[in-house]
Amino acid sequence: MATFEPALFARINKPDSAALKTYQADGGYSRLKEFLSMAPGDVTNIVKDSGLRGRGGAGFPTGLKWTFLPKDHPGPIYLAINADESEPGTFNNRYLMELDPHQLIEGIILACHAIRSQKAYLYLRYEYGTSYRVLDNAIRECRAAGILGTNILGTGVNCDIVLHRGAGAYICGEETGLIESLEGKRAWPRIKPPFPAIEGLFRKPTIVNNVETLCCVTQILYRGTEWFKSIGVPPDPNNPRDPGSFGPKLYCVSGHVNRPCCVELPLGVTARELIEEHAGGVWKGRRAKAVVPGGISMGFLSSSELDTKLDFAGPGRVGCLGLGTAAVVVVDDQTSMVDVLYNCCRFMSHESCGQCTPCREGTAWMTKILERIRTGQGRSEDLDLLLEVAGSMGIIPGTTICGLSDGAAWPVKNAINKFRGEFEDYIRSRRASVTSAQKLMAVH
Repeated sequence: MATFEPALFARINKPDSAALKTYQADGGYSRLKEFLSMAPGDVTNIVKDSGLRGRGGAGFPTGLKWTFLPKDHPGPIYLAINADESEPGTFNNRYLMELDPHQLIEGIILACHAIRSQKAYLYLRYEYGTSYRVLDNAIRECRAAGILGTNILGTGVNCDIVLHRGAGAYICGEETGLIESLEGKRAWPRIKPPFPAIEGLFRKPTIVNNVETLCCVTQILYRGTEWFKSIGVPPDPNNPRDPGSFGPKLYCVSGHVNRPCCVELPLGVTARELIEEHAGGVWKGRRAKAVVPGGISMGFLSSSELDTKLDFAGPGRVGCLGLGTAAVVVVDDQTSMVDVLYNCCRFMSHESCGQCTPCREGTAWMTKILERIRTGQGRSEDLDLLLEVAGSMGIIPGTTICGLSDGAAWPVKNAINKFRGEFEDYIRSRRASVTSAQKLMAVH
């Protein structure tokens, strides 16, 4: 890969990088007054023209999302920032919030101006104690400096940020579940339509954006759309529905690697390059059996698929749900995929909000079936039963309100289809071991 200069992570290794004075010394907020003097629609068009897609998982075009707000709405309009970061293996937002919070705050102010919002709600998972303290201090610094609040820098623009701590629930990563939680209610996702852009927080038009997405907004305004579109993967000319995968991306790498890390690279880097060049290779001299491309809800890449490009389109070409949060989790060749899938299902069952029967019951059934397999009571037909249950839950077959169910079902379908032989061998060997033990006990 050609030399790549980080933008989102350009400041994180500098001394006192979270302080307002050091951010300003590096040029932060230097053009904020200029940007706030622009028409909101012009800011939206810049972000739209950049091709920025949401970094929270779905990859929806950010500027286009902003245009879904009702025209000439009298307000209030709200911006909600998803800093819940509950997808297993994901920790990129944490770096941004703790080491460069003002990059995020500037992105929030710019986004609020673009959508004509005067108040943003930053929804932060409770476990991120350091993130909370750093952000709280940064917000206070900005208020004292006139960068947040009324008449920002004399521009006549008003914007403030409310820092809200959630209780730590995976479902709050779903935008309407997050909105319900912000309102003080149980985080049950809402039926859509209406979508949040029409009726969101407090039943007012609301845009929900991810932390990394808003940091990209800051970089796009300062560096320009041409810079952003020079990075990443252009649209597939054979797919008119592919808007491309532009810009830098923060990739988290964890699991069975020598150096777990979070690195900024152009969209489209391969899983193999991430593992070998940035994470120091698979630990203990082993080889990779499977790799999660972007959080466990995306499914698995097999060892033969490690050269897959990790952009918004690449993982889908090899049977994964998508790029997700770009949280890469490596599974070595001495780890059982049955155990891996069991942990995935157990997590999803625990985190299901319980509102939709297919998700509530389906995640529990899949966990129980895998428990039976792990105790040596499994049958070969259990694999088909798992696929049947997984195929009957989620937005894709139209049985649930939100996408958690799809994320719970996808690794099941994906793992069994790609590693079925290993699952069948596991069932046979475990049953044989249990049978032998039972015979031995009967003799004695």
